[in-house]
Order: sequence, then C-alpha cells, then structure tokens
Amino acid sequence: MHFPRLSFYSSFLLIFLLLAIPALLAQQPVDRPEQAPAKAVATVEEKASPKAGSREETPKEKEAVEPAPIISRHEIRVDGRVLKYTVTTGRLPIRNADGEVEAHMFFMAYTVDPSGPGANRRPLMFSFNGGPGSSSVWLHLGALGPKRVKMQPEGYMPAPPFILVDNEYTWLDKTDLVFVDPIGTGYSRPAKKDLGKKFWTVRGDIESIGEFIRLYLTSYERWNSPLFMVGESYGTFRAAGLAGYLIDKGIAFNGVLLVSTFMNFETLNTSRGNENGYILFLPTFTATAWYHKKLPPDLQKDLRATLREVERWALTEYAAALAKGDQLSGAERQATIDQLARYTGLNRTYIDNSNLRIEQPQFSAELLRDQKRVVGRLDSRFTGQPLSGVAEMSMEDPSMSAIRPPYTATFNNYVRQELGYKSDQEYYILGGGISGWDTGGMKSTDDELRNAFIKNPYMKLFVAAGYYDMATPYFGAKFSLDHLGLDPALRANITTTSYEAGHMMYIQNESLAKLKQDVSKFLESAIQ
Repeated sequence: MHFPRLSFYSSFLLIFLLLAIPALLAQQPVDRPEQAPAKAVATVEEKASPKAGSREETPKEKEAVEPAPIISRHEIRVDGRVLKYTVTTGRLPIRNADGEVEAHMFFMAYTVDPSGPGANRRPLMFSFNGGPGSSSVWLHLGALGPKRVKMQPEGYMPAPPFILVDNEYTWLDKTDLVFVDPIGTGYSRPAKKDLGKKFWTVRGDIESIGEFIRLYLTSYERWNSPLFMVGESYGTFRAAGLAGYLIDKGIAFNGVLLVSTFMNFETLNTSRGNENGYILFLPTFTATAWYHKKLPPDLQKDLRATLREVERWALTEYAAALAKGDQLSGAERQATIDQLARYTGLNRTYIDNSNLRIEQPQFSAELLRDQKRVVGRLDSRFTGQPLSGVAEMSMEDPSMSAIRPPYTATFNNYVRQELGYKSDQEYYILGGGISGWDTGGMKSTDDELRNAFIKNPYMKLFVAAGYYDMATPYFGAKFSLDHLGLDPALRANITTTSYEAGHMMYIQNESLAKLKQDVSKFLESAIQ
C-alpha cells in the first residue's frame, strides 16, 4: 500500500498522536476494584494512631504499615430501586498503649453511596459471628450482605459448584454494614504468634473488637451515625459484653441484635448440681421431635401451643424433680419419666437409664436411631447417617456438613474475583486460626448487657431464635433475658422473634424473608 509523503511537521504530529492515544485511553473510567491512594491510607493511620502528629514513626511501626484497603463499587436492586454501594476491604492495625501494632483485623465495609441531606448520618452496623473461632462469613453471605449463598429453599446444600446471588433481603437498604473478623479468624492475625493468647480470652476478645469499632468510627468519620451491632452464637455473648464495655468508653448503641443467643455458659452446660441445661434444652428437644413426627398425636397439632405447655412443665415439675435428686420418690420419678417420653419421643427405658437427664449429643443420636439417622446440632431439621449405629452420642453434625462447603467456596471466590482483595493466606472460616481459648472465669455477659441498658436507656435489643437450634436453645436465651433484673420500662426495649428453622435460620428462604421484615421494623423503632 502506498502512503502519501508527509511533511516534517505532519510526521511529528502523527508520532505524537500515536504515543498519546494509549495514555489518554488509560485514563478512561473502568469498572474494577481500586486501591485507596497512599495519601488516604496515611490519613487513616494518623487518625487511628495515638502517636499522630506527636513524633516520627519508629522503624517497627513503619514495618507494620498495612497495604491500602481495596475499594470497589457495585449496585443491587432492592424493593424495586437501584442501590449503589461501595465495598472497602482491608485490615486495621490494633495497637497497644505504646503504639505498637499487635494485630491486624480484617473487615469488609458496605456503604451506600451518599446522596441528599444527612447522608453522613446513615445508620452503621457492626457484624460478627461466633465460635469463638468463626469468621463473619455466615451473617455476611447468609443474611445481611448484598450477596448471599444460594442454598436449597429449606437450607440444604445444593450441588457444587456453589454460587452467590443478589440478596433481595439484604439489610444494606436500611443500614451500612461492617463485617469484622476477630483476631485468629478470617484474615485477622496477631502480629506475632505469641501475641495471640492476649486476644483469645473473653476479655481480650471484647477489648480488641471494641478497639476496632473505635478505630473505624475515627478513621471513617462515623461518630455521628446511629450505631448498631449484630452478633450470632458466641457473637451474641460478645455483643452483650461489648455493649457494656463500650458504653463506659462513651460509645452508645441505638440497637443491639442477637441471633441465636446465649449470654451465660450455665444455660448451655450441665454438671452435677447444675440442672439448668437439662431444663432449658427440653423445649428444643420437643420442637425437634415435633418436626420429625415423634410426638403423640395431640402434641403434633400446634407447635407453639405444644412448646408453651413444655416450657411451663420444664420450669415447674421437671425442675422440681431434678432438684430433689436422690430424694425423688419412685412415683415422682415414674411420672417424670412418662412426661419426658411424651415430650421428647424417646422411650421410657432410655430416659430411666439416663437418670432423667438427657444431653444434646445423646438426644441427636437416639431420636431417629430406629431409622439409622442422627439429627443436626445447628439445625435439627437436618438428618444424616451416623458413623456408628450403636454409638451412645452423635459427634457429627449433618447441618454443619451441609453449609460449610458452600460458604467456604463462595467467599474465597467473591473476595478475590469481585472485590479484588488478593491474599495467599488461608481465610479461616471456622477454626484453625486460634490455639486455645481462656474464659478467664468470665462465664456470663448478662451483667454487661444490663449495665448498657441502665446507662443507655435508649438502647433497643432484638433477639432472634430458631426453634430447631440445638447449639443455643431458644429457651436458654429467654431464661437469660428474664433474669436481667430490668425494670418494666427497660424491659419494653426488648423485642424477641422466633423462626421455624435452626441456628442459622436465614438459610431457609421463608425465615430469611421474615428476618428481614422483623429487623427492618426494629431498626426503624430504634432510631429516635
């Protein structure tokens, strides 16, 4: 092909354009995760650090500077309108009183793009799960976040490969969301291995999460936002403790939400002389037997009516029988055996041999033994084949087996592919990152929650429970709430809701929708 001869100036102009066009194209906006500018990160570090503006960083502190958070922008349609939001994914440094970094805490923050007056006062909710030793993935990708794991309608595991779908029941339309992984979970790590023991105690855990909340409010300038906190399982124990701990630091919450609650280990544990666990688990055993059609016909008609009957008997005649111990008469013992058989679906000989006291692992193994099946702990609707057909108790949990693979696979893909956060570290979904846990003698956070109510009478409490949860039985949560010693005015700040599902009630589509509806009403009531 023949090109016309160009003048010197024309040739120069052509070369300039050829070199400039790629650079100009590179400046056009693209839809991909971005890294926050270094200057912005420095600003965050200065705000978060007690040393800001007072002296130069030491070499150790400079080494501990965390890479900039990754920022990505997305949108979702909720209730017929488009919701545009930003996700900030990264870690915040947790420092000691001397300014030394002792840990880095991983978080994922979802904030709706500001628009209109008062946008900076949008509600803000901190979320975490339990264990201790669990990441925040369950609430994140199960109920709250704009993406959720696609399970079967009743919550059973689908066939792999697993996928995320838009969550039409996300809480993001009502509040910004910050998912926090406690140290030793997710990507959160102690700066040195031997520092882990400082955080792996009840008090150390509460203090480190409390420090994260303070840092986040400071770094992202959210001190004037209505504040909420939601925990699940051990996260409810943590949330109750945090409410009392942070009110003394000047941080008051508009609302605390507890999903699958326990605040006192004595409501879960049993030992010689401590009968509470047997009493408080009984209604959940009844609900489970009802679901699997193991109760007499009159008790199978109406679950809630049956549970009300069992709750009354558990707190009165059953509690009295257990309290008598060896002084229980033969007639009283037989009457108790008959009622337990009626309410649990277990045979009388088994109850007699158990000395009227049934543990959860034993119940899980025994209820469907004639079908060669065990029932789940996290969700007793689930059944599975036992490892041994003659084992005294069930140590496997078919409900955990159903949910762990989908949540693990989808999170690891999501955080890298859609959010652009790259790390070769293992994301500790549940366990693996914590070596040992010390309660330090702190077996209850009831008093801390009561402290928060008394010092912040505007705080509202929302409690969600699943009837088929044999990890944190719903009646145990009710028992704790009934013993907070609150006056009627403060007691009116508590909302309790129940769902016909298990520990993670949101894996069932019907309960997921009901939970969103209940929480929306609660959030509106909690903002004055």
